[in-house]
Amino acid sequence: QVQLVESGGGLVQPGGSLRLSCAASGNIFWIYDMAWYRQAPGKQRELVAAITRGGTTNYADAVKARFTISRDNAKNTVYLQMNSLEPEDTAVYLCNGDIASQSRPFDRNNYWGLGTQVAVSS
Repeated sequence: QVQLVESGGGLVQPGGSLRLSCAASGNIFWIYDMAWYRQAPGKQRELVAAITRGGTTNYADAVKARFTISRDNAKNTVYLQMNSLEPEDTAVYLCNGDIASQSRPFDRNNYWGLGTQVAVSS
């Protein structure tokens, strides 16, 4: 069984920063692409940032130059550094990963974490 667990969310004032972490654990053989999504109340889930195993990144236009995604393959962890936060960034942030398990090393399955709440408000 593979699990993704997010941490680092909270309440922050506009202009502030937060660093989210997502740790993958369990029966892991290989982790491919990982990504952060977010979902605000009443809105559709949207991609925030993604990173390949080799470190290639892409970002939603709304967060470019403010957010940075990174990963530590040795720790099976992906991070999202969020700077210059705006009230519009308020959402549940969810981690997503394409992961092969040890029991099925040639099958690439997609997993979601439960999310961590980020609230930006004065």
